[in-house]
Amino acid sequence: MLNSQAKTSSLEAVAKKERVTHPFVRVAITTLIILGLWHGVVVVFDMPSFILPAPLDVLITLFERHEVLFRHTWVTAQEILLGLLLGLTMGLFFALQMLLFEPLKRWLLPILIASQAIPVFAIAPVLMLWLGYGIASKVVMAAIIIFFPVTTCCYDGLRNTPTGYLDLAKTMGASKWQLLRHVRLPAALPTLASGIRVAVVIAPIGAVVGEWVGSSAGLGYLMLQANARMIIDEMFAALFILAVLSISLYFVTDRLLKKLIPWENQ
Repeated sequence: MLNSQAKTSSLEAVAKKERVTHPFVRVAITTLIILGLWHGVVVVFDMPSFILPAPLDVLITLFERHEVLFRHTWVTAQEILLGLLLGLTMGLFFALQMLLFEPLKRWLLPILIASQAIPVFAIAPVLMLWLGYGIASKVVMAAIIIFFPVTTCCYDGLRNTPTGYLDLAKTMGASKWQLLRHVRLPAALPTLASGIRVAVVIAPIGAVVGEWVGSSAGLGYLMLQANARMIIDEMFAALFILAVLSISLYFVTDRLLKKLIPWENQ
């Protein structure tokens, strides 16, 4: 009995220790290691600042140009968030259409494939022509790039609902709408959550590609301008902020999904 209690206490201590190692702490440690390796490469190989600036130079630029960097970061963040909202809405809508109207799947599937088969750089100039150089074209670009993973994950989750759940609900007299609302959608949420995590990671790619093709604001635009003027430390500062923004968005989304879908990992 005492040995069992001791083992339980030991396991609880290990679990508590693992919880203490917060994901953000691990990311911070990894970042420090990368910065150390970066600084070591600059010192050992005597890299010129116009090729690879030292981390300290980038940090100084972050403080000196914080107002400009924040303004462009806010633009890119809006593009990413609005693109995610649009892409998730479209993905869920199309997944439901393919589930509810089976013949429609044969017509929608080529659209899904085409959305990923065509390179984003090929779509960007067309979107600039149609939607202009403002935020709208970047939002659509981010939505297009996440459209396929969200739609496929949601559709797979809806289609692969355990038959036992469906049979039980039908036995209790559930209608088609009730099956969708109370059985299929809750069962599909863990799979949809995986699609959302992928979408959060790749949505910044669409926004930045759109800014590279044509824009007047955003981190992608700032990086191009800094590269053209050979202000490499500012370009790395914008790249660093973009990485922090993407990683932070992923961890926030992951934490929210775990709160909203507590049965995901059961």
